[in-house]
This record gives sequence, structure tokens and C-alpha cells, in this order.
Amino acid sequence: MHQPLTLRLMAQLGPVLARAVLALLVMLTLALPLSHVFIAPDSALYVSAYTLTLLGKIVCFAVLALALDLVWGYTGLLSLGHGLFFALGGYSMGMYLMRGIGRDGNYQSALPDFMVFLDWHTLPWFWWGSDSLLWVMLLVVAVPGLLALVFGFLAFRSRIKGVYFSIITQALTYAAMLLFFRNETGFGGNNGFTDFKRIAGYAITAPETRAVLFSLSVLLLGGSLAASLWLVKSRFGRILTAVRDAENRLMFCGYDPMRFKLAIWVLSAMLAGLAGALYVPQVGIINPGEMSPANSIEVAIWVALGGRGTLLGPILGAFVVNGAKSWFTVAFPEYWLFFLGFLFIAATLLLPRGLMGLIRRGEDKTS
Repeated sequence: MHQPLTLRLMAQLGPVLARAVLALLVMLTLALPLSHVFIAPDSALYVSAYTLTLLGKIVCFAVLALALDLVWGYTGLLSLGHGLFFALGGYSMGMYLMRGIGRDGNYQSALPDFMVFLDWHTLPWFWWGSDSLLWVMLLVVAVPGLLALVFGFLAFRSRIKGVYFSIITQALTYAAMLLFFRNETGFGGNNGFTDFKRIAGYAITAPETRAVLFSLSVLLLGGSLAASLWLVKSRFGRILTAVRDAENRLMFCGYDPMRFKLAIWVLSAMLAGLAGALYVPQVGIINPGEMSPANSIEVAIWVALGGRGTLLGPILGAFVVNGAKSWFTVAFPEYWLFFLGFLFIAATLLLPRGLMGLIRRGEDKTS
């Protein structure tokens, strides 16, 4: 059983790489929000609301990529439906933000505007308690986690694996997208949730609020990375890699792979839900398009490009791809999809271990 690339890299570089990553996270957590809040807009050191929001969005995507890496890179389960868990966390937070609009909406009603437009007179039962941030934060992890538990139990009990597992995860997210597009579902239909005003009583567009949301996103990324590193180095993590590399042999040793796959699958879904919950108040919108199968495939591209089974690789891949996307969609919008396809082909043919594998080869040559 081979050791994951990140663990070998950590062992080679020792605490130097860990300190570098920690320093970067501290810089992002402190320097960028402080520059946005306290430095004058005409200063060269000022970080604009657009830049802070863009970086906050990419940080949330990095957490999503890390969540996928736990199930694909370490357990061998390629999910093409993780965008669903991300969107469910976003919708849970969006319900709270919609309730926070109050009577400041277009119809000046206590109900969300789309409900007034559809001539609804009361909140659906599944909206009860959505005005409580504590309850919504519970929903953020409970809803994706419960769906992952039910889906994963049925899939793993049936021993569905490989490409068949990838197909049914994509079918799941596509079915959910079609469901959320319907107005009668109670989640805003095609338009979803938008026009947010406040979060926890504070104006959502205020510089201080943006800074806090960005800092929380970076802290979530740092905490998720630290927890994931501890998990994959533990006995549980070693069993996960055994599931990936030799599941049948593991069964002969007396282990039940289903329990371990289900545990990491649910944990990954909950982490994706947390990422979605911090994503929505920063970008200001959530709609069924986030559940598009293409979005979940794109997440897999981030992980593949960065290097699956490495923890740091998916984070790097998320930043590289989404940074390139932000530039390409402005400079060459008609070529972005071609560039994305090229990245996927190049990562598959030229970088089977991703960017982290390329870094490792460079370290081997210099050592």
C-alpha cells in the first residue's frame, strides 16, 4: 500500500511547508480584510470589495475541493455530485438570509418576495425556524449529511463502485437540480435566492461584514486542512487508503469497508455544506444552477489538476482553475471552456499526479 503524496512531501520537507501554509493562511485572514476595511480606496494597498469577494469565493471552492479529495483521492470514490451538497448548504444559509430581508423586499411583506409573487400566504413547514442562525447552521451540515447518509448507505450496501458510482452521483445532483427549478418546491424556482440585506443583524454589503465572512472562510479552510491531515495520518485514514487500493484484501482482513466509506462520504458532504453556507452570503445569490452536473465535474478537475490524494493539491487546483477562469471569462470569454477542457486533458495525460506531483519531481531533482 503506497503512502499518499502529501504525507511523503510533509515527511520530506518537515515543518517548513506546514509553517509556510500556516503563514499564508494567517496573511490571508488578517492582511486582506484589514486592507479592505481600514485602508483608503485610493491607496495602492487597498483591497476592493470585488477582489475580497472573489478570493472568498475561491477559498470556499478550495474547501469543496478538499471535501472531494477525501472521498476520491483517499477512498477511491469519484463523486460527480458534490455540487449538490455544496448547494444544499448554500440553500440552508439562503433561507436564513431571505428571512433576514424582512419587510425591506419589493412587496414589503414578512414572506420572501417569491412567495408573495406566487400568492403564498404562509411559510412552508420546512421554512420553520429559518430565522434562527443557530438552527440554520445545524441545517447546513445536517441536510447534506442526512442525504449523503441515505444515498451512501444504499449505494455502498449494493457495492456500487467505480464508474457506476460516479454516474449515480451525477444523476442525483441532476434530479435535485430539476426539483429545485420548480416553483412549487418552495426555494425560489429558477431565480433561487438573492437580494440579501442582512446577516446576524449586520448589513451584508458592509466592508466589515465582508471582511468577517472572508476571514471565516479562510479559518474554515485552515481548520478543514488541519483536521483532514490528522484524519489521513490516523488509523482511520490508513484504512481509507486500503479501501482505495485493495478493498477485497481489506475485507479478508476482517474489516467492513462499507462503514468506512459511509463515514468519510457523510463527513465530506457536511464539509461541502459548510463551504456552500459561507459562499452564498459572499456572492449574494444561490440558484439551482449550483447543482448543475457540470459544476461537480469542474470540482473534479480542480482536484485532478492539483493532485488527488494530497490535500494541498486540490486547494492549489481550485485557486489555479478559478483564478484562470476569472481572467479568461473577462479577457477571452469565448475560449474559457476550451481552456478548461485543455486543463483536464493535460492533467490526465501529462500530470497524472497533478501539480503536486510536478512539485515533488522538482524537489527530487534538487535533492
